Amino acid sequence: MSDGDLQGRGLPPHIEEAIQSIARLHEAHRDGATPLQRTLHGLAALLARPWFVGVVTALAIGWVCLNLFAAPLGFRPPEPPPFVWLGHAVALASLYMVVLIYLTQRHDDELTELREQLTLELALLGEQKTAKIIQLIEEFRRDIPSVHNRVDQQADAMAEPIDPQRVVEAIKETHGEVDQVGADKKH
Repeated sequence: MSDGDLQGRGLPPHIEEAIQSIARLHEAHRDGATPLQRTLHGLAALLARPWFVGVVTALAIGWVCLNLFAAPLGFRPPEPPPFVWLGHAVALASLYMVVLIYLTQRHDDELTELREQLTLELALLGEQKTAKIIQLIEEFRRDIPSVHNRVDQQADAMAEPIDPQRVVEAIKETHGEVDQVGADKKH
């Protein structure tokens, strides 16, 4: 995309770049899909339409009506009640739909995981940038002779870059504590 295209939406270039990065992520995920995955996604998209429910309902009603009215019209019904074959067909179709949904959801979960990873990386990068900005502002404040030099413990703490591993450990520890409290309440 050219700079002229970026200006056309009225968004700042860094926002447009972020939008394009997300689009490239989705495109790479779509391009990385196997032919079978693409087929399954297309089939799932087709089955997820409201008209599909109408078609299935019409076919089931048509089958029941054909079998109920065949005898009075002098024909032999293909499947008299209780419609065992219809039940088997519905059960088999349901099984295939469940597997189809599971497979497409599994592929979509890969994209979700990539987005979550990207979000986490951007959050950590933003935190590092914020810490650096606070460090620079505090350094600037100390260098200005007209500003009274004081200790700001909160600014000092915020100026320290975060260690992602420590955050992960703290989250695990907190989740462990929450799980333990929940287990204690059950007993």
